[in-house]
Amino acid sequence: MATPEFIRRLRATAGHQLLFLPGVSAIVFDEAGRVLLGRRADTGKWSIIGGIPEPGEQPAATVVREVYEETAVECVAERVVLVQGLKPVEYPNGDRCQYMDITFRCRAVGGEARVNDDESLDVAWFSVDALPDLNEFALLRIKQALTDEPTWFEPTTQL
Repeated sequence: MATPEFIRRLRATAGHQLLFLPGVSAIVFDEAGRVLLGRRADTGKWSIIGGIPEPGEQPAATVVREVYEETAVECVAERVVLVQGLKPVEYPNGDRCQYMDITFRCRAVGGEARVNDDESLDVAWFSVDALPDLNEFALLRIKQALTDEPTWFEPTTQL
């Protein structure tokens, strides 16, 4: 994932300390009910599309922008399917981040799926019953996007 310029500026003074950041994920379906996935350049693995909002950008606008930037697919954000605080991650350069992910169910409305930036090695549509190997992060989000249930979130722990 390319680091947004505003985070590079933060890192100039914050160093490698933990940053709590918003993130968005997109579960994009086409008319045939297939889901759009990208094979990440950093890991070589298939995953859902996602990114970080720019300052002042609404999460739904971010998800639409990220899908287009990475896949050339135009989409509409239909609803929030999941909100989850993720565990902290440490990148190879020592930077530490913790993301609050907002996942949207999206509908493709135009464009042809293709690699559209340097973040992906491949982009493709997959039938939900023939998905490539995906991590639990992506599988949970796809599962929730396929339901009509209210927005999923981690339950609170009783004190």
